[in-house]
Amino acid sequence: MSVNSKRIANPVLFICDVQEKFRGAIWEFDKVIKTSQKMVKAAKILDIPIFATTQNAARLGNTVEEVSSLLPEGSASAIDKTAFSMLVPDLQSHLEKLAAGDEKLSVFLVGIETHICVTQTTLDLLSGGHKVYVLADGVSSCNAAERPVAMNRLAREGAIVTTSESLLFELVGDAMDGNFKAVSGLVKETKEDTKVAVETFCRL
Repeated sequence: MSVNSKRIANPVLFICDVQEKFRGAIWEFDKVIKTSQKMVKAAKILDIPIFATTQNAARLGNTVEEVSSLLPEGSASAIDKTAFSMLVPDLQSHLEKLAAGDEKLSVFLVGIETHICVTQTTLDLLSGGHKVYVLADGVSSCNAAERPVAMNRLAREGAIVTTSESLLFELVGDAMDGNFKAVSGLVKETKEDTKVAVETFCRL
């Protein structure tokens, strides 16, 4: 795995509740989907574990097909929950295998809703000593005005609020890295979608 271990150790991607029933309810949901797709593709290039949850899938549907179809076989992509935080026992057991001993994780978080499930997941991860990168171009809520309030709170709590493009280049760290070409190609491929997402989400 080629990651910038000086700053980002034991990276993991969390996809929080990007489900069908939210398609018409979440502000700019299509942009959350596109950033989630981008991060899944990047995680596969960089061999980063991916964990996805659904919130009460029986009522709210499965992870959207645009994302679920990209998930690698064997990824923990069917963890259903009723708790708002992603850190339910099923997911915790997977994390314990990754963070052997006292090792901490660097968790990249996309999904919904920013002020509820994303916030509570972030706070639980921080309380466990993990680093959390909340991707500003990959999280949203039904009420757009909830986003900046939540993001400001999470930054104060110690989360790193950044963008998908910034994070991907930080992961690679060097143009001589073996995965630079693939990651750079992904960034170019998604350039317009990323531009629109950042301009939309980060203007508030």
